[in-house]
Amino acid sequence: MIQVDLITGFLGAGKTTFIKKYVKYLVSCGKRVGIIENDYGAINVDMMLLQDALGDAVDLEMVAGGCDADCHRRRFKTKLIALGMQGYDRVIVEPSGIFDVDEFFDVLHESPLDQWYEIGNVLAIVDSKLEPELSKESDYMLCSQISNAGRVILSKCQLAQEADIAATKVHLQEAINRFHGTRELKEADFFVKDWRELELEDYESILSAGYSVEGHVKLHLDDDSGYQSLFFMNLDITKAELERAVENIFRDESCGKVFRVKGFVEEDVWYEVNATRHEFRVKPMSIGQHVIIVIGESMDEQAIGAHLQ
Repeated sequence: MIQVDLITGFLGAGKTTFIKKYVKYLVSCGKRVGIIENDYGAINVDMMLLQDALGDAVDLEMVAGGCDADCHRRRFKTKLIALGMQGYDRVIVEPSGIFDVDEFFDVLHESPLDQWYEIGNVLAIVDSKLEPELSKESDYMLCSQISNAGRVILSKCQLAQEADIAATKVHLQEAINRFHGTRELKEADFFVKDWRELELEDYESILSAGYSVEGHVKLHLDDDSGYQSLFFMNLDITKAELERAVENIFRDESCGKVFRVKGFVEEDVWYEVNATRHEFRVKPMSIGQHVIIVIGESMDEQAIGAHLQ
């Protein structure tokens, strides 16, 4: 049977970066890998980043959003059927935006998928320096993602102090408790290491993470839940100007609660831009698009746009 992995991650945690490394390891082991990008946004920047990094080594498919939950579920199932007929060894599902983890389990138990697929790993990527003050909706997303994770992989630990990591672990358990979850996190559930130093045994450990079956109170999330993705197209802005603008956006309370800024700028070549409150990363790319995406809660588009303009 084809093994399928779900890799979740709270906004800006580094999910796509991890998937690049994880998939490259699987390919180096001779595995045929397919990736499903499950996105509620109109523009899938993460898919472009994976295409640039992985090229023809994997097959990338996208489940577009913009429809109701039943329609989205049918599209997801259709993509899994299509990949299942192509003889892949492993399929990676990367959800983005508002994603109910239960959908992953429910769809895979439907016919004919239950005859083709078995769940391999559920991995949750969490920033080592998790924001201490999160909304009820954000805590629910964390609870949903880590309740069923075989391993919680902390990202950017080289940028965090031990106190930051300890506080993040406490916050995750509190998020579970907030929704009466049954999961009790243990030290063995966490993987904490600088991703630049990952070795063969680390990948083998992650590959055997599996998943957990735990319950929690459901919270319905929809487009009115406070989450927003703001798209700014065709900005005439340099890398340096964008970095200053992003710093100001994170500082300016009138902009709302911004979690992440990502997209591309062009200066002779394309550059990927990925920013959170703690870091601003720029990387050359072979492809790109004139778009900057700002993701957060209760944001003011006019205030953010004023900084970017």
